[in-house]
Amino acid sequence: MKWDGRRESDNVEDQRGASPGPRRLGGGRGLGLGGIVIALLASWAFGINPMTVLGLLDGGGAGLPQPAESRSEVPAAKPQDPAGRFVAVVLADTEDVWGKYFAERQQRYEPPKLVLFSGRSETACGVGEAAMGPFYCPGDHKVYIDLSFNTTLRERLGAPGDFAQAYVIAHEVGHHLQNILGISAKLDQARGRVSQREYNALSVRLELQADCLAGVWAHHSQRGAAWLEAGDIEEGLNAASKIGDDTLQRQSQGTVVPESFTHGSSAQRVRWFKRGLEAGELGACDSFKAPQL
Repeated sequence: MKWDGRRESDNVEDQRGASPGPRRLGGGRGLGLGGIVIALLASWAFGINPMTVLGLLDGGGAGLPQPAESRSEVPAAKPQDPAGRFVAVVLADTEDVWGKYFAERQQRYEPPKLVLFSGRSETACGVGEAAMGPFYCPGDHKVYIDLSFNTTLRERLGAPGDFAQAYVIAHEVGHHLQNILGISAKLDQARGRVSQREYNALSVRLELQADCLAGVWAHHSQRGAAWLEAGDIEEGLNAASKIGDDTLQRQSQGTVVPESFTHGSSAQRVRWFKRGLEAGELGACDSFKAPQL
């Protein structure tokens, strides 16, 4: 990706090095590293689901906004290192793409903030841990990323490349779009009214839609900026395939349990990213109405 010298977003808050106080997730009984590992095994990849699963394990409430006075205010700082600046450039491009897309339809796009943190960070959804991977918190409209995940993506998941990292950011911004469009709220409303298996199936559709929205961003980004180079799209497709539920389950436990999927299979994630990439339209990403994923 030819990113150096491009506009950097002002919506990036570099909180690396900041240390939030010892606060329990979601106001519940607290959760140790073992609980986080269980949550990761349940959600497998990144997106909103790690926080949701942690909330269920902790007695609920992880997805609910916390009172503003319970969260420490950390002065925003713009990243100065190459890795942080790359994130700022990608976020800026999502702002440009979605801002223009919404404006052409006589609508206004409110971009998310993106928080870079190290280790752990307080959020409106509870305390976020680096072990969760990148996630979006609907309570404060912020994407949270510990850049150590890039090492995990490259060395442990087998998904190297700068566009693989950009795909992660675009996927999380996709969750922000779902939030402001009211799609995520419908899924939250279903919690408690359907079985866990049915809720998992709805979660898969939410995640695949976010993959598709990442593809829509890539479509318009390349048309507008032509900053992708040979092999970049392949990096994104490879990343999508490496974080499929079936692939991660097979690597971690040797067996695949489809009814426990929360993000979709590798083939599904690749298919929905490509769908958005080729169509370039939000209408192509309605995974909830798709008879077959």
